[in-house]
Amino acid sequence: METLEVVIATRNSDKLREIRQILAPLGLRILSLQDFPEVPEILEDGQTFAGNAIKKAAVVARRTGRIAIADDSGLAVDALEGRPGVLSSRYAGEGATDPDRYQKLLQEMAGVPPGQRRAAFICAMAVASPEGKVEFVEGECRGEIASFPRGTQGFGYDPVFFIPELGRTMAEVEPELKNRISHRARALEKLRQVLPTFIKGSQ
Repeated sequence: METLEVVIATRNSDKLREIRQILAPLGLRILSLQDFPEVPEILEDGQTFAGNAIKKAAVVARRTGRIAIADDSGLAVDALEGRPGVLSSRYAGEGATDPDRYQKLLQEMAGVPPGQRRAAFICAMAVASPEGKVEFVEGECRGEIASFPRGTQGFGYDPVFFIPELGRTMAEVEPELKNRISHRARALEKLRQVLPTFIKGSQ
């Protein structure tokens, strides 16, 4: 039987690597937007993570003729009333680096005392078929904003996202453990329950 191809709607190599590792047991051939340079950048103009994920998955499925999986994820900080939220990747402006973004966050959090630095990584993940069928799920990982960055693993806001139960930031957690506890891992675990209905329809 021919291996089913699924397109992950991202050009982010770090995100792609995580998703590939978590979905590996399904035996899919996982492609990304790096394999489809003709697909344009998709404007993430939704007000919610779910809205952005659904839009990306639907567009990519339609343009590539394959099942597409898209996520939109970010950091929601209680003391900042949920910011940076859907603007997490654009928090420090276009072209900013990961350190630019988390350093801006640390500056905003400078006067917030311990115990009031709660935050959550949130991931909405959608899967869409070329025919227009769409489903989405969400995963969450709760923690706190550290006072300074620690660790070299991961990407994004990982160095300043402290997990009290582990006593480490997400950037200090080995990839195998992160792929069990992260917001993206939790969303993907839920997505794995949904995917079979899409896969059966494509075989």
